[in-house]
Amino acid sequence: MRAALTRGLPGLLVALMLAALALVWLPAPGAHAATDVSTVAAALRKGPVYVDPAASGQLSATEADALAAKIKKADKPVFVAVLPADFPTANLFRNLRTDTGITGLYAIRLGDRFDARADSAVMSRSAVQNLVTSVQGVSDANTQLNEFTDRALANIHGAAPESWGGGSNDGGVSTGALIAVGAVAVIGGAGAYTVVRRNRRRQEEEQRAALDRLRVVVDEDITAFGEELDRLDFHPAEAGADDAMRADYERALDAYDQAKSSMAQARRPEDVRAVTQSLEEGRFSLAVLAARREGRPVPERRAPCFFDPRHGPSVADAAWTPAGGAPREVPVCKADWMRLTGGEQPAVREVETEYGRRPYWDAGPAYGPWAGGYFGGGLLPGLLVGTVLGSIMASPGYGAAYGTGYGDFGGGYDGGDVSGADFDSGDFGGGFGDGGGGDFGGGGGDFGGGF
Repeated sequence: MRAALTRGLPGLLVALMLAALALVWLPAPGAHAATDVSTVAAALRKGPVYVDPAASGQLSATEADALAAKIKKADKPVFVAVLPADFPTANLFRNLRTDTGITGLYAIRLGDRFDARADSAVMSRSAVQNLVTSVQGVSDANTQLNEFTDRALANIHGAAPESWGGGSNDGGVSTGALIAVGAVAVIGGAGAYTVVRRNRRRQEEEQRAALDRLRVVVDEDITAFGEELDRLDFHPAEAGADDAMRADYERALDAYDQAKSSMAQARRPEDVRAVTQSLEEGRFSLAVLAARREGRPVPERRAPCFFDPRHGPSVADAAWTPAGGAPREVPVCKADWMRLTGGEQPAVREVETEYGRRPYWDAGPAYGPWAGGYFGGGLLPGLLVGTVLGSIMASPGYGAAYGTGYGDFGGGYDGGDVSGADFDSGDFGGGFGDGGGGDFGGGGGDFGGGF
């Protein structure tokens, strides 16, 4: 037994030496086509454009560098990969998005085919589908990718990921790059945590600034309602007052107190919605009280005056057309109804903006929560169609920054945020080449299904 081991030792040593030499003489990884998604993802975490060595004939290094520079300059989360025609396509978008771990728009040129998917926070499915369709007939890869990128940069929300830094992307994978990826893997947890914290701090700062702008407007609303209560010549013990009237009066007082309390506790813009809801409740209670005291029928519950909710509950719907928009019916108070029927302009609520005083519907996304509390999520979209606020609130970017509903600020991740596998795979579906998303065939959503 011992003799047999001794005789076999030289052969074993030779085998080990040959194995060691093979490791030293392995060709550089960049000389071969990448065969897995992780290689593509690692490259896209470092820069916006990756060209597989086997597909370098489609997009040269110079063209790839120019495209990457354009995306970085725009500071947008657009990821472009050029892959060979035989690259595995099963769950390609979903797996690439998971491995990259960054919210954004992912475009892939695979052989002579092209498709894209995006997180809904940065671009809607229909927008992705339209962009993909617009370049499907372009055969030249450089032209197709640049046309797609130019149009995408004009529509996408969010910012470029911090991981891109200021470096360049050479479109290939060098030995040094693989070593760097290994180092990143060691510290990846801490690095990702730092980036998430930075993005969260940025979002918190934006929300504080939005709340400060809202606070001025909401304080004006609270003050105006308090003055209405002061002018009210009702006393619970006066002659003719009954329990119903006293209940209306108490509800109005409670609404005033609740509005002040809610505003004092507000920490985020969406908290303002509870304040304006209370004010709307209080003003309706005063309208009911007035009707009881005057012997009129109790009014039906209607939305407040669209032009200025401080005017109180509306009494009718009137035709109105915003500048550059389509006509629609909006709820109006009696005074504004008379102005409109007389050919005059309504008394519009204006707020301060960086461009001067503007109607609240042209003042920016921060006023979504304020308007949502008065008009509610179901009524508001139709009222605001064609206005600046309506356009912003209908965009995916508003859903990411100010929540998924009208006036709600949500969590979620902005474009460029490191989310890891925390994304909605139902937003990226269908097979490759179907035009971008579950609405247009296949299963799943933005990152699901086949390529």
